[in-house]
Amino acid sequence: MELKVDRLEYELADISGSRFQKVKAEELSFDNVNLTKTHINNANMKGMALNDVNMSNIRIENANLTGIEIKNANFSYAVLENVHLIGTEFRNVVLPMEGDGNYNPNGYKPTSFVNCNLSNGQLTNCNLTNLDIRDCDISGLKINGVLVEELIKNK
Repeated sequence: MELKVDRLEYELADISGSRFQKVKAEELSFDNVNLTKTHINNANMKGMALNDVNMSNIRIENANLTGIEIKNANFSYAVLENVHLIGTEFRNVVLPMEGDGNYNPNGYKPTSFVNCNLSNGQLTNCNLTNLDIRDCDISGLKINGVLVEELIKNK
């Protein structure tokens, strides 16, 4: 298939409702845009950079997130389904604090990991207050170098 090559520049334009199919769109630059309710299916987004974005109510399904870095993120109400998180790093992931735009004084739905393989993972300097671990394989699980299995066995 031979592709038609066009370099497009839009400023102060409304392209809402546009459709792109079987399009090569590498090295695009979006600055100060509204992509609300945009759907992206079967896309190669390797090496994509997102900065200062509102991704509230976003859904990520059937995704390969190998090696991604998520920094300074608010994960309240996030849902990730059927994703591969090999080598993924989450840093400074917090609940909103008073004064933040999406702060909720009534609290937040608990963060949950269901049917996840976190083997050989690491949690460092995390707030695990009231964490509830249920029906999990804890073989080899250590907290500050102490095997949890041994603590339970010696209880």
